[in-house]
Amino acid sequence: MVAIDKIRRIGVLTGGGDCPGLNAVIRAVVKTAIKEYRLSVIGFENGFGGLIQNRARDLTEKDVVGILPRGGTILGTTNRDNPFYYPMLIEGQRVFRDGAL
Repeated sequence: MVAIDKIRRIGVLTGGGDCPGLNAVIRAVVKTAIKEYRLSVIGFENGFGGLIQNRARDLTEKDVVGILPRGGTILGTTNRDNPFYYPMLIEGQRVFRDGAL
């Protein structure tokens, strides 16, 4: 566990299937994290599968320009992976030690 004042980056994923508003949430998280808190943001692709398999990419303000009218989620999502398979989640979080999800 990382102390809140030591967090330098946060991770975001969209798991559980698609729904309206996911891109708006991703955009808000990225813009707020960067502008208000000076944090970097990592996006895990395709829901919990991206966390388990360490499929991640940096998200910048440039990445979220123009995504509001787009359907779906720029990160992809799935409802097939098991978010409760803890050994794989722990291994997937190795790259993410100094952050919060």
